[in-house]
Amino acid sequence: MKLRVAVIYGGRSGEHDISLRSAKSIIDAMDPEKYKVIHYVISKEGKWRPRPITPEPHMNPEIDVVFPVLHGTFGEDGTIQGLLELAELPYVGAGVLASAVSMDKEVMKRLAEQRGLPVAEYTVLRKKADFKGAVDSYPVFVKPANLGSSVGISKARDRDELVKAIDLAFQFDRKVVIERAIIGREFECSVLGNEDPKAAIPCEILPSREFYDYEDKYLLDAAKTVIPADLTPEQTGEVQRLAVECYRAVECEGMARVDFLLENATGKFYINEINTIPGFTSISMFPKMWEYCGLPMPKLIDRLIELAMERGEIKKSLRYTR
Repeated sequence: MKLRVAVIYGGRSGEHDISLRSAKSIIDAMDPEKYKVIHYVISKEGKWRPRPITPEPHMNPEIDVVFPVLHGTFGEDGTIQGLLELAELPYVGAGVLASAVSMDKEVMKRLAEQRGLPVAEYTVLRKKADFKGAVDSYPVFVKPANLGSSVGISKARDRDELVKAIDLAFQFDRKVVIERAIIGREFECSVLGNEDPKAAIPCEILPSREFYDYEDKYLLDAAKTVIPADLTPEQTGEVQRLAVECYRAVECEGMARVDFLLENATGKFYINEINTIPGFTSISMFPKMWEYCGLPMPKLIDRLIELAMERGEIKKSLRYTR
C-alpha cells in the first residue's frame, strides 16, 4: 500500500515562489510506486486548496505523513508544525521549538553562544530610534530577525547606509539584528537525522555580488558553488562539527542547512544561520551536498519521510498523547 504524503507548499511569506519550486523538485523525486502525493497549496493570501488540514486528528484519515515545504514565516517558524502536532500527524523536519528558535536570528545566536559556538558580534533593535550608538564600526549587516532567503538584508558601510538598511529591515519585521560583517568566504553544510544527526560534505558559495542576497540566489543565476568545498580535512571536519552542534543547540530534527562564514583575517569559522526547511530547488545546495555524499534526491526524500515516521511512532508511545 502506498504511503499517503501530504505536501504543503506556497504560503504567505515572501518566499512563496521559492516554496513552489522546492515542492516541485520534491514531488518529482518521489517514487510513485511508494507514495501517493496529496497536494495542499496555500496562496499568498493564506487560502488553502483544496481545504485546510484540521487540528482535529479524526478529520485527517487520508494522510499518513506531511511534508511541509513552506519557507520563511508562517511555515518554517513553528506555526504549521504546531497545527500538525494538534492534528497528531507525523511530519518531515524540525518540531515546533526548533523551527521557532531557528527562525529568529537573535534567539538562534543566543542559543549558539550558550553552547560555546562562534557567532558574529551583534546587537538587536526593537525600534528604529534605538540604533543610535548601536554601531561602533563598519561594515555591518542589517537583517530582519525572522525572515529567510536573504530577504530584507543590507550591508551598511556608513551611517547613511545604516539608516536606510534599518528602514528596509523594519518593513519586514518588528525586530532587527545588526551584526559585524565577516569579511571572508561563505560555506553551507547539510545535516540530517533525529537523535544521531550527521553532516554532509560542505560546499562553498561564490556569490556574483558583494554578498549572497535574494537576487543572487534565485534571479541572476550567476553565483557559483563548489562541492566539495576547497578546505583542508581539518577545516571540513570543523564545519561538520559546528553544523551538528548548532543543530543540537536548537534541538533540531529531520533536516537543516547550516550556513557559515570563514573570516579571512583570523581563519575562524562563524555560524551565520540555520535553516530548518532548506531550499530544494534546482540550485539549492541541501540536496546537492547529500547527493555528493551518495544520497541522491529520491533516497533523500525516502530518508526524510522515514525520520518523520520514526519520530511519529515515538510520540504515539508517550503517555501525554493518549
